[in-house]
Amino acid sequence: MALDFLAGCAGGVAGVLVGHPFDTVKVRLQVQSAEKPRYRGTLHCFQSIIKQESVLGLYKGLGSPLMGLTFINALVFGVQGNTLRVLGHDSPLHQFVAGAAAGAIQCVICCPMELAKTRLQLQAAGPARAYRGSLDCLAQIYRREGLRGVNRGMVSTLLRETPSFGVYFLTYDALTRALGCEPGARLLVPKLLLAGGTAGIASWLSTYPVDVVKSRLQADGVQGAPRYRGLLDCARQSYAAEGWRVFTRGLASTLLRAFPVNAATFATVTAVLGCARGPAPAPAPEHDEAAPGPALAQPSGL
Repeated sequence: MALDFLAGCAGGVAGVLVGHPFDTVKVRLQVQSAEKPRYRGTLHCFQSIIKQESVLGLYKGLGSPLMGLTFINALVFGVQGNTLRVLGHDSPLHQFVAGAAAGAIQCVICCPMELAKTRLQLQAAGPARAYRGSLDCLAQIYRREGLRGVNRGMVSTLLRETPSFGVYFLTYDALTRALGCEPGARLLVPKLLLAGGTAGIASWLSTYPVDVVKSRLQADGVQGAPRYRGLLDCARQSYAAEGWRVFTRGLASTLLRAFPVNAATFATVTAVLGCARGPAPAPAPEHDEAAPGPALAQPSGL
């Protein structure tokens, strides 16, 4: 159990460092005005941020996910592994249920963390910035709006995270079985990278429209008067103003981010577990044959 949490923590750090620039682009594209858009697409958004704010602009709001996602990944991998043990045996249904349970539980941390990240990603650079960092952002929101303000977007976060984490672990499990990712298998690490990256893409595709609504709710009021009364009102107004394409805005940068982030996360989790558990005990050699080498351990329950 402790190893699941430790490995998830390391995987969270790796995933955040790889994927945060793509997340900044995704949020900017999701919340920009349809009447006066600042960016023409993913590449133009990347170029504009670097030109106007330097490369560091892509890492705005990094502190919030670095603190939050590190613990979230530890929680997710720990809860998922232990839920599988409670369910008794490994099956596709149990993989989905265990992943969904992990996704739902981590929303308590994920929602305020993403609120702070979104606000920091959207604030102006230089002296005009409203927040000094993630904790200052949450403190100011709490003083103005109370606990409800800090948890803005909680329903949409639950609707996104619960099924998407079920899909995440189910896809990873199915692919590792199909690719033959057994300890000691040939090309194990590339196979795990492929399985982890593909699982991340499948996870995002399963609930991406909900993520657009969540981002809009959490950014509401930052650059003008609040517009939305809730989840359904946000979805209705967004569709009425921009059509169905609004629910795919920022998808390209999200999918570009999803593969390397989740490949890095699962590969790091596997590597940490392999180092922590050490080499598998080798059987006694027979007829002077060389004993087999150590196998790379996989996350328990995956």
